Amino acid sequence: MIKSAWRSLRSHKATSIINIGGLSVGMAAAVLIFIWVQNEFSFDKNQDDAANIYRVKNYLAVDKTSTWIWENSPYVLGEAMKKEIPEVENVTRISPNKYRSMYLNINGEFFSEKTTAYVDNEWFNVFKYDFVRGNAAAFTHNPFSLILSETKAKKYFNTLDAVGKTIKIDSTNYQVQAVMKDVPANSSFQFDILIPVAAKQINKSNKDNDLQWGNFNYLTFVKVRPNVRMKPVSEKIKQILFKNRKEANLNIGLTPLAALHFENDLQNSALQHGDKKVAYIFVALGVLLLLIACINYVNLTTARASLRAKEVSVKKIVGAGRGQLFMQFIAESALVSVLALILTLLIIWASLPAFNQFTGRNFSLIAGSGYVGLILVGTLLAAIALNSIYPALLLSSFKPMSIFRGSSVLKMKDSSLRKGLVVVQFTFSIFLIIGVIIIYRQLNFINSQNPGYKREQVLTVSVPMSVFYKYKGDARTSLCISIKQSLLSQAGINGVSMMGTHSIQDNQNLSSGGTDWDGRAKDFDPSIAFFNVDPDYTKIVKLNMLDGRWFNSGDKADEKNAVLNETAAKELHLHKPYVGQRFVSRGDTGQVIGVVKDFNYRSMHEKINPAIFKNSQDWVNTFLIGIAPGKQDDAIKKISAVWGQYFSGEPLEYSFLDQEFDKLYKDDAKSSGLMSVFAVVAIMISSLGLFGLAAFTAEQRGKEIGIRKVLGATVSGLVTLLSRDFIMLVLVALLIAAPLSGWLMGKWLEDFAYRINISWWVYAAAGIIAVVIAFITISFQAVKAAMANPVRRLRSE
Repeated sequence: MIKSAWRSLRSHKATSIINIGGLSVGMAAAVLIFIWVQNEFSFDKNQDDAANIYRVKNYLAVDKTSTWIWENSPYVLGEAMKKEIPEVENVTRISPNKYRSMYLNINGEFFSEKTTAYVDNEWFNVFKYDFVRGNAAAFTHNPFSLILSETKAKKYFNTLDAVGKTIKIDSTNYQVQAVMKDVPANSSFQFDILIPVAAKQINKSNKDNDLQWGNFNYLTFVKVRPNVRMKPVSEKIKQILFKNRKEANLNIGLTPLAALHFENDLQNSALQHGDKKVAYIFVALGVLLLLIACINYVNLTTARASLRAKEVSVKKIVGAGRGQLFMQFIAESALVSVLALILTLLIIWASLPAFNQFTGRNFSLIAGSGYVGLILVGTLLAAIALNSIYPALLLSSFKPMSIFRGSSVLKMKDSSLRKGLVVVQFTFSIFLIIGVIIIYRQLNFINSQNPGYKREQVLTVSVPMSVFYKYKGDARTSLCISIKQSLLSQAGINGVSMMGTHSIQDNQNLSSGGTDWDGRAKDFDPSIAFFNVDPDYTKIVKLNMLDGRWFNSGDKADEKNAVLNETAAKELHLHKPYVGQRFVSRGDTGQVIGVVKDFNYRSMHEKINPAIFKNSQDWVNTFLIGIAPGKQDDAIKKISAVWGQYFSGEPLEYSFLDQEFDKLYKDDAKSSGLMSVFAVVAIMISSLGLFGLAAFTAEQRGKEIGIRKVLGATVSGLVTLLSRDFIMLVLVALLIAAPLSGWLMGKWLEDFAYRINISWWVYAAAGIIAVVIAFITISFQAVKAAMANPVRRLRSE
């Protein structure tokens, strides 16, 4: 049976190449998608007792209209839960260093690391890690310890035998106590360096801060006993917090460990999160890519059914049963699918590095052989089933006597089915084309929109907090002013401003309360974003004043005054004129001295909320530096020299505002890139099928073409004749894809507070692209058939 299937493939080489090539590309794309999707839905499920592990979640009602949702909890809550809640088996805490890099000094060479976290002594009793060197016991007994991942051990010491090695952080030496296996791609805890919380709490200020019930600084995980009802547990946690904080507006939730990855209601998070909606979309994309690849096989096999009719009839006459013939065609389909799978593995192996880089994951065919194997086998079986059943039923159903009497092999419904499948292929292809155009336009809209501030040629540098904490009060201010003056004296630097740690493009510094103005309702405490800045701030970022003025340098009164954005002036319901009104903010009673035009201080996924600027010299440790055009490299060298004068031995870390702005839309750019790749794959597969069908149609209508050519038909007329039916199918696909894509992409755009409108020309452009591609694909075979010598076609007549 396999031998017969192999002979059949060899006798129809062109069709076999199209089938195997198209199927392998579709299978490779589908497998890569399914690997990514499987990873998304398997996050944290490999942990022992994952079903009994929860993270404490806090809901703080700041006023009648808004609630803050935090993943952080007070450090002291952990000990209280273990003592007072019998259902709790264990508690552990982690404090990720998300918002600042940690600098590692290894033999005098500095490394900046952001994947670091402090964990308490119970972390390794709750969560499972595999160690390749050392263990967690020594880590928990020595506060100045480190655990490295395999990758970091090799990076820093060029060996896994890093236990006992020393790494200096700030002025303290830490000893490597263990090396753990790299964190799997489906873990929420993507931290390569773990440090005991005890090391952080050696500093008395840090410890005093952690022991306060008002500080929510840690992610707290609770492991409960089996078969425990969670609602009473969360109520008990709430009572503990109320007893110690006396706040009735605080509610508690417990998020299951397996649900962390798709959590989407937090104010902000130190963990990686995914989008379940996007994951489901990619499941559909993977299935559809595999489906349109299989459609090629079905279409070409059923289209060539008439050529195999006599073969089947002869086999039936000599004794072959329908079941035997059915299995033969199943074997042919399976052979095509297996050959396609071999080619699929080669494509995946070649594309996996680029796929990993693009997705930010570390997938491996070897490391993930278990689930990757299941995905490959599942994809293969799905391909065999989709490819084989209908063609096998059709080809094995021929009646020998009817065939030899000259009856038509295929009924009208079979031709209609093939046309319907072509429509399905191009509907999906056009949908992806429309999706790519809309995503590209939205991202281009974001980049072309003026966010309300200048982000080009602006560099940010922050004083390390470890250094900053060494200075107190006025000493901090004096240090920053001295650095600012030194920077301003350098050629190539147009201006310098000091500000707090909260960026102008992703300010997470929301607070409620502590503000007051004439006419404020007593129960109205909206969430407000605060900016601590100096008078030179707007000279760098070029905010637009709508009313009043900015802060004046040296004006002591301005240290109590405030500048508002448009939204703050409106949503706080200030009376006009805004300028000159009494305004209390953060304990300072002053007045509103100006209103700036609204600007996007967060992603355009979110609407602009109230923002207040304070002229504060306290807690400003970040410098905004305006760079002269064409002087970037020279300016960075001079900034490094200034940095060395003040912070000898401390590495300089800087970033540009425009680069940080682009990071806000990194996930959207990834979606656009993936959609583009899948659109190209879908079009390529559909075009391969169309190419094969066009070749077969030209072959079947060869004599008709010959007669028409003898009677004077032109090449262009014959090309139009052969192309017309296929182009009509593409147009039908456009009519189906346009409203469907418009609805789905409209849903995607709803995630943006500021977005484009979907114009009619997007659908027209997608239709034109699809028609042009289809016409080029078909016309190659049509021109070939039209230019053939008609005598050869008609010789047998």
